[in-house]
Amino acid sequence: MLASAGEFTMTRQEIMKIDQEHGEYARRRVDYWQQLIRSGNQYSDLEKLRLANDFFNELEFINDAEHWGKEDYWATPLQTLVSNGGDCEDFSIAKYFTLLEMGISPERMRLTYVKALRLNQAHMVLTYFPTPDAEPLVLDNLDAEIRPANKRSDLLPVYSFNVSGLWLAKSRSSESKHVGKSTRLSPWRDVIARINSEFTR
Repeated sequence: MLASAGEFTMTRQEIMKIDQEHGEYARRRVDYWQQLIRSGNQYSDLEKLRLANDFFNELEFINDAEHWGKEDYWATPLQTLVSNGGDCEDFSIAKYFTLLEMGISPERMRLTYVKALRLNQAHMVLTYFPTPDAEPLVLDNLDAEIRPANKRSDLLPVYSFNVSGLWLAKSRSSESKHVGKSTRLSPWRDVIARINSEFTR
């Protein structure tokens, strides 16, 4: 299970292979991602959030059926980058692992399933907790501005998870109930396995 920084470092040879297999623009995206990861200790947590959020929000939104030929598929950060697109799950997962690599503690972040009330559909965002009891900040591809969850009345939280646990939302606030391990979620187990296979040397 990925839980610490240093998992996504790529060699120059591996990056050039991206160029050969997916083209120059894919290689440039991966190059910038690697620079972002390496520069993590230069920034405050809030600056890290903004950099990762802005970077992945620039990618094209593509639904899973069109992109992967599947109804629901959680892509790895590398898959999202080389294909230049993804959906809300893909962007949130990519932000989560990028920020983990940039030095943010996994305990401060959760992937959060919400109902997007204006769209009347399920949606995923990344939430960041400045302190354990603080109102989380929301990183979202629908709204580029990072704001506290209590300022996002358009989102209704359902459940959240990270590498260490799974929580059910008890209200609109940061209050939630721990209900077990995130490995209960099969798409999460699957994407972790694929990330591990991509970066096993």
